[in-house]
Amino acid sequence: MENTQDLYIIKRPTGHCEIIPSKQVGNDNLEIIEQWGPFTSEEEAIARRVGLIRAGKCQPV
Repeated sequence: MENTQDLYIIKRPTGHCEIIPSKQVGNDNLEIIEQWGPFTSEEEAIARRVGLIRAGKCQPV
């Protein structure tokens, strides 16, 4: 069975963006500068993250 968890892209203070499940977005331990989403598939989130890197919103890893 497929995971139906929504995914978000979060920008960290370092400028790098990570893809995380929605259940972690509310975690107080995460320092989030910006967030994008929700995305329903990992492929969609990855494509969006690549776009954010190309647009200069995120730093590549």
